[in-house]
Amino acid sequence: MFTAYVIITVIAIVANAGIAVADVVRAEFVLANSAEVGLPEFWLPWLAAVKAAGAAGLLLGLMGVRFIGVAAATGLVLFFIGAVAAHIRARVYRNLAFPGGYLGLAAASLVFVVAR
Repeated sequence: MFTAYVIITVIAIVANAGIAVADVVRAEFVLANSAEVGLPEFWLPWLAAVKAAGAAGLLLGLMGVRFIGVAAATGLVLFFIGAVAAHIRARVYRNLAFPGGYLGLAAASLVFVVAR
């Protein structure tokens, strides 16, 4: 179980750090997706900060600071529930798998860190 925890959590860290960078540099796909779901562009740096903080917290959790790992995974789960809800509210279903995938990674990290 420990190996699965490490693998899933490392994937979640890399994925969240990567999308945080894409938010900061205002990647074209990020701007297009944000516009589709009705998210104002000025929110991107704040959302990037949340994702980056989540990735950093997951890393700290891997390094043994369990309560930070739990808090980070919980925060990411809540964040991506909101992202999925925003897609559903805006009826943008074609790329719902992306926030859903991030949600799955965050939820799996949370389950593993709590069970650890």
